Amino acid sequence: MRRTPFPALALPAACLLLLTACGTERQGAAASATPSAAGDCGAGSPTAPGTPDGDEVVVVGTGTGPGADRARPCGTYAVTNRGTEPLTYTVMLGFRDADTGRGLTNVEETVEAVAPGRTVRRTVTAADVSSDAPGRVTLSVLRVRGVPVAEASSEGGACPPTGVRVYADDGDAAMGLRVVGLHLENCGTRPYRLKGYPRVEPLDEARDRVDGVAVLEGGDAIASGTGADGPPEELVLAPGERARAGLVWRNTVDSGTEGPVAAPYARVWAKPGAAPVMVIPELDLGTTGKLGVGPWKKE
Repeated sequence: MRRTPFPALALPAACLLLLTACGTERQGAAASATPSAAGDCGAGSPTAPGTPDGDEVVVVGTGTGPGADRARPCGTYAVTNRGTEPLTYTVMLGFRDADTGRGLTNVEETVEAVAPGRTVRRTVTAADVSSDAPGRVTLSVLRVRGVPVAEASSEGGACPPTGVRVYADDGDAAMGLRVVGLHLENCGTRPYRLKGYPRVEPLDEARDRVDGVAVLEGGDAIASGTGADGPPEELVLAPGERARAGLVWRNTVDSGTEGPVAAPYARVWAKPGAAPVMVIPELDLGTTGKLGVGPWKKE
């Protein structure tokens, strides 16, 4: 579980409910879901296929956390895979003060390997909210991303059959310039050779390829001083060693042009012949139509 300080997003919520000291209140999309008692604020569990109706992720119940968190608000949400292949979801949820609208905390969670037609319930607790926080707190779903299990990136856990992990970091943003790092770790038992640039394919919210984006070699094609420049080198990563390549872009929007391009996903091939991995860099390319990709460098 990863927590981010508020504010993190300004996206419309898929659903909204009120958290109280006890009981359950539901409204909006959550009203069509199966009610959930306060006891649901514990481990997640699969439920029957086909529920809940409505959004892919909905909040279905409220309560207070178990054990030491019993004085903190929590909520149970349900993730439903309406596709045709297993997906790993990244879900961002936000807690707010119901009376003032002030953001309290955002929580990002990963729900792994949800099979088609299945619904999985999980619980989130506002661990960053003190026990003397306002009594009424709203919980909303801020963002949902789903990646096919066969291409899911991983920063930890079991080493993939390929012997390497590929994942993206949270990136950095300043004055409209965006820099996100792609990381590759040799988690296998043999040396792993790299040379040149990763191949990167921007994808839209439906995970379809975005046309009209120029993917350029070198971060200095967008801006200098990002660390994603320099000539490519031949690398040999021993087991446990890592490499990094930078993604660089600007979110500039020029008036009088077509609308800005948003590509939340990207498919990455570490080198020719490598298995693809899908990452979530949230590429907001504006109207620039350009993405710079730096060479692999040993970390």
